Amino acid sequence: MSQHKGMKEIQHYVHSIDPFAFQFFGDVGVRWYGLAYLAGIVLGYYFLKYLSLKGRTEFKVKEISDFATYCAIGILAGGRVGYCLFYAPELLTSFSSSFPFWGVLEVHRGGMASHGGILGVMVACIFFARKHKKTFWHILDVTTVGAALGFMFGRLANFINGELYGRQAPESLSWAVKFPQEMTEWVNSGAKASLFKLSSVAESLQNYSGTLINESLWRDWVSQLGSNPSAREKVISFVSWLQNQAMNGNQKVLELLQGPLTPRYPSQLIQAFLEGFLVCVLIFILWRTPKKTGVIAGCFGLAYAIARIIGEQYRMPDSYIGYELFGLTRGQWLSVAMAIIAVGIIIMRQKSNAKKLGGWS
Repeated sequence: MSQHKGMKEIQHYVHSIDPFAFQFFGDVGVRWYGLAYLAGIVLGYYFLKYLSLKGRTEFKVKEISDFATYCAIGILAGGRVGYCLFYAPELLTSFSSSFPFWGVLEVHRGGMASHGGILGVMVACIFFARKHKKTFWHILDVTTVGAALGFMFGRLANFINGELYGRQAPESLSWAVKFPQEMTEWVNSGAKASLFKLSSVAESLQNYSGTLINESLWRDWVSQLGSNPSAREKVISFVSWLQNQAMNGNQKVLELLQGPLTPRYPSQLIQAFLEGFLVCVLIFILWRTPKKTGVIAGCFGLAYAIARIIGEQYRMPDSYIGYELFGLTRGQWLSVAMAIIAVGIIIMRQKSNAKKLGGWS
């Protein structure tokens, strides 16, 4: 149980949220993660519709639905391809004889990258601008409010899923969170010392799903983790069962996991506030009055990059990448590049003869 020397014992929250908003059967249902993307697109749609009705945009109301579809495709395709390019390039050349045949399409391997999603939306804006003969920079401007809200909901969904969790927090931090999902990383990295901490959990349970288990058996399985496929399978099975029980709110399991799990910063919530809420508020304030096209997009890029650099200080880097130059993460370095480009866009567009559009006041 979490305890800080000389202080009152602290019970940290053990993550136990179901990733499904609605679950029909097995692994089929509506996940919060999908609803997060949908929420950003829908709210962005209504903001653009408001600008259109006020005559502050080149868009006609009937064109907005078509544009939302372009953005959705850009987010999904760009986010996935961006992940492969920036974090797992080996997926680009990974092919198999079974569905979905290409590593890029195996979305269960890694997920998506927000920087890639931004690039995907930019490409979608280029195609939409050419097809409908509109100003590219203005089209990019109108995506910013929905994008910021999408990032906020997306990070909240990351928290619900218990993924992309934070770095280790002090034991004394009362709002630290313990994520059962970290046990998967223990298995993948072969961290036997961490897995041995589950010995007391195994001893307390004695059996799970009709399978006998105790401290002796567990330590024997963990000891053979890298040499015995059968033992490895048993370790994976028990860890998966613990995670499922935690997700389903099994109070006994949640109490037993208090000790072995690491208190961590809820970095997803920190990033939701910084990258989503604060950036959205800033863009909303800046765009109170019409601005030269492209200026708002540049401001969004700069604000998001700064927020991401700060937020990632609380987030665990991808285990297979780790920390890079100057102790920064891959996401932080991508954000540094994004900030430099954004500053260039702001200066370029501010000096241009572009017309002023937008503004909600």
